[in-house]
Amino acid sequence: MRTALTALLAFAAGVLLMLTLSQRAPTADEPTATSDGADASTTAPAPAESVATAASDAGDNWPENAPSPEQVLYAQRAMIRKALNSLGPRVAGRPNLYVLAFGADGGEDVFRNEAEYAARLFPQRFGAGTHVMVLENNPGTLDKRPLATWSNLEEALDGLADVMKPDEDILLVYMTTHGDEDHNLLVDMDPLPLDQIGAADLADILKKRPFKWKVVVVNACYSGGFVPALHGAGTLVLTAARTDRSSFGCGTDSDITYFGRAWLVDALNRTPDFMEAFRQASGEIARWEQKDKLTPSEPQMDAGAGIADQLALWRRHVTPGPAVAFKPAPPSVVPATPAASR
Repeated sequence: MRTALTALLAFAAGVLLMLTLSQRAPTADEPTATSDGADASTTAPAPAESVATAASDAGDNWPENAPSPEQVLYAQRAMIRKALNSLGPRVAGRPNLYVLAFGADGGEDVFRNEAEYAARLFPQRFGAGTHVMVLENNPGTLDKRPLATWSNLEEALDGLADVMKPDEDILLVYMTTHGDEDHNLLVDMDPLPLDQIGAADLADILKKRPFKWKVVVVNACYSGGFVPALHGAGTLVLTAARTDRSSFGCGTDSDITYFGRAWLVDALNRTPDFMEAFRQASGEIARWEQKDKLTPSEPQMDAGAGIADQLALWRRHVTPGPAVAFKPAPPSVVPATPAASR
């Protein structure tokens, strides 16, 4: 749902209209406000400097020592190329695993923590033939990681399609952010105007690429709503909640979500089987929710034809390494009111 640009253009048009009206002299028939504001029959347009002040206020959360928003946007293509070039060489003669972690909400470190933990976990735990790329929105990594945006997602996938064997290798996309009841994922790095990604959008993005084997993990509230759009042969879909339920564990007082802890940190450090890890994680989450007296999130799994066999073929070449400890990054956002669900 690429609505952000439309909203931005509408805002710009409104500002231009305000500036034009502020420079036009009143006619004889128009009331004129007195210096003490006695005539309240008309409201003067905001002067140009107030618009600039509002724009400055919108970026109050932008890190002081970071590149400017324009510099960050301008650097994205080069950062994507650098991340792609940093991937290790493909190991011939076996399915390789390519992981794309997408931490989309820059307002909470919990999503950065999950994306960066995935970048450590998969190659350390599953060894050669495992390649990871991270897109994330976070004030602390604006000059280090490409942004998690719709455009970068498409560009990263195009780059991965060039280095993978799309009919043999497995693409794992791990999306972590907030979700809404209409099954849209929050994509936010204030004050940048970023497009949101809905279930149909993500499905369309993936369908346009040649990947035969896919694991798509959507860690967000109401993420079960992504299953119908993503269902298909060669695709395993894992979600943190059913279509009408919240998931838990985000907020500024959390280091990692319930699903991220249960599936990434706990289960995948016990087994390389993504489906078995999901079953273990679902049980663990249910116990936590029962203990905390929370409405069960009921994570969902949907396995399309053939994907279980291809994952089994990948695992035959994997000798799991030792468990990878989870360590959150130092806080990089201003604390806000904690949120229990997403």
